[in-house]
Amino acid sequence: MAELLAKRLLGALAVGLLLSLLLECALQPRPQPVWRRPVAALGMHLGLWLAAVAAALAVFRRPWFVAVGVDILLLVLVLVNNAKLESLRESFVCQDFEYFTDALRHPRLYIPFFGIWRLALALAAGGGAIAAGLLLEPSLVTRVGGPAFAEIVAGMAAVSAALIAVCDRALPAATYDPSADLRRLGFLASLWRYGADELRMPPAVPTRPEFRPLGAGFARARPDLIAIQSESFFDPRRRISGVRGEVLARFDQLKARAAAHGELQVGAWGANTVRTEFAFLSGIDPKALGVDRFNPYRRAARRPLPTVASYLRSLGYRTVCVHPYPASFYRRDLVFPALGFDEFIDIRGFAEAERAGPFVSDLAVADRILSLLAAAGRTQPLFVFAITMENHGPLHLEKATPEDAERWCSSPPPPGCEDLVVYLRHLAHADLMIDKLREGLEGGEGPAGLCFYGDHVPVMAGVYDSLGSPSGMTDYLIWNNHAAAAARGRAAAPRAIAVERLSLLWLEEVGLLGRKHRDPDSVSTPGA
Repeated sequence: MAELLAKRLLGALAVGLLLSLLLECALQPRPQPVWRRPVAALGMHLGLWLAAVAAALAVFRRPWFVAVGVDILLLVLVLVNNAKLESLRESFVCQDFEYFTDALRHPRLYIPFFGIWRLALALAAGGGAIAAGLLLEPSLVTRVGGPAFAEIVAGMAAVSAALIAVCDRALPAATYDPSADLRRLGFLASLWRYGADELRMPPAVPTRPEFRPLGAGFARARPDLIAIQSESFFDPRRRISGVRGEVLARFDQLKARAAAHGELQVGAWGANTVRTEFAFLSGIDPKALGVDRFNPYRRAARRPLPTVASYLRSLGYRTVCVHPYPASFYRRDLVFPALGFDEFIDIRGFAEAERAGPFVSDLAVADRILSLLAAAGRTQPLFVFAITMENHGPLHLEKATPEDAERWCSSPPPPGCEDLVVYLRHLAHADLMIDKLREGLEGGEGPAGLCFYGDHVPVMAGVYDSLGSPSGMTDYLIWNNHAAAAARGRAAAPRAIAVERLSLLWLEEVGLLGRKHRDPDSVSTPGA
């Protein structure tokens, strides 16, 4: 009997482990074969898989059920990885586990990208597997007794812990290129490497930009400053065929009078807004953050840091963030005070505001900003950093009308590209927001500066496949109501920069920072 039970347990472990390795063949990108991976990576896969099986076996007491169940969970992660790669062009990393809880709190932002039918199938398969396993396989405790079962689980846990400890020391360092590390180390080993680095390594403290005022020349009036991080804003006319020029007509007009404008290199595609956001506020190159580059608000931004907000506050500004969504999302309610903001106006400040689709409209955000400026008067200069939501996907959940398609597309988009029309409708609202802010700032009493930029390109995989794919760069514009380029008799030439240089450039243009960083700011424009 004991020999039979041992074969049953070892058989379940062997088959489950083999299946876990075969599941990696479904990953995109596919990891290299196991015989080409570092031995430590293969050992880490075994140790982590065995640890999960031991933990589940302690609860469910059925080896076949547990081995298959752990592999089903691994399959779910494989599907999530592939969905993320398709939508965001980045593989799943350990830091993304946080999004599972976010998906429960904000399901509309996440689940549609995974797929409603995929989710339903996964839940049905999981429920069926649990029911079948509990009904068909007897408990191991009834066969060997409680003490012997406890020894089995403890032995598996000890073996897995030893494997993890040994392989962790020998596992190659991460490059923090998720796809490259996935190919090189395999799925479980790359997840471990990223998670272990975050736990063990202190937050990176990279060299930060030097915020230094102009000394005696700084005594003149300080302008009110408005920065708009526009959700999914970029100029699709550069890369996507069939988009009418009028969709960004007001943006074009203001570019002709802008102090600076051009393409913006950002560290995100389709999502991960906080990467662009933190880079703009801090002036820190995301690559200098190490493992924290994937979500700076988990650790790097939780301590006081020099930012454009804290710098302006030191110059006497009142600093306000406006974001028509819950402040707790991405833990902004905890992070932003450390980044130098005096006040955070979240969705609670937009209870009666106009919606455009499921989110607060860009025009309502513009109205709120102008009301803040009017209330402040000239008693204290104001810095407002607004993070819009109107153009947040999933775009395919909204309906496009024939009128929208005719208005914003020079030719009907092909089947499967309806979300382009939805995107252009919201993009036109962002264009109106720009004009409303320009009009309000021009009619104000004092000097004011506007910085408008996109956080990332939108998720529109079908559109890109059919009509052309963007480079991933967004667009920015810097305009001052008292020193427009047109007033100087010339229009600024387009200039591509990285987002971590944008706030510095803006402060230079409004006269609150020296120009020592001007030359290194430029970046090459892909495909230019």
